Amino acid sequence: MTYTDDLLLAQQLADIADAITLDRFMAQDLLVEKKPDRTEVTDADRATELAIKAKLAQMRPADGIIGEEFGITAGANRTWIIDPIDGTANFMRGVPVWATLIALAVDGKPVLSVVSAPALGRRWWGSPGEGAKTREIDGSIRHLNVSKISSLEDASVSYNNLKLWDESGLLDGLMNLSRKVWRTRAYGDFWSYMLLAEGSVDIVAEHDLKIYDIAALVPIVEQAGGRFSAIDGELTETTSSVLATNGKLHELSSAEILG
Repeated sequence: MTYTDDLLLAQQLADIADAITLDRFMAQDLLVEKKPDRTEVTDADRATELAIKAKLAQMRPADGIIGEEFGITAGANRTWIIDPIDGTANFMRGVPVWATLIALAVDGKPVLSVVSAPALGRRWWGSPGEGAKTREIDGSIRHLNVSKISSLEDASVSYNNLKLWDESGLLDGLMNLSRKVWRTRAYGDFWSYMLLAEGSVDIVAEHDLKIYDIAALVPIVEQAGGRFSAIDGELTETTSSVLATNGKLHELSSAEILG
């Protein structure tokens, strides 16, 4: 099944988001508050999610919505999952590695997504029939494919936040993996997974995620030929710790991390 009209809408939603987020990036009057979970939220996060929800209410009124900032709007078997700014800490500090994540899940499975990083001049998307693609900073579009690396000693790994690895009890597992691979980097957030889809990174693992952090990453990685799962099993709506690879390295990576 293809989702041509939904993908077009997702691109339009990303355009709406880009206009808001870029306008507020590096703004001297950016409003930052602490949420109950002690993470930060900015006025740009909230304005972006509200604008996306308004467009979806107009164009897909029967669909559900899960947003990071404003929770769940019930729908039928189709749900849009939104992270208005993935990488809010970067956004706040003037680091250009942040993006709006937009996904459509059908019967609980993310089937298409757009990841838009306007401060980097980049956008990625993936859906059945379309595959995975990116728009480069020069406006050109290319298809994405994961790498063909099949041995850990040749692999590049990206992870996020050593403190979370320590708190999860798997820091030793990350160290085990790091000793076996060619190089480790902490590109962090959405960017690690987009580099995986592009074939520049081979393994990505991360902890303490929510569905809105994960959903938009899955179609792009999978449509590029990669594999996405929980670190210790199947990916579900409640998964918090994830492993994404080029597919060839999935079991090898999991075995090293889990010991």
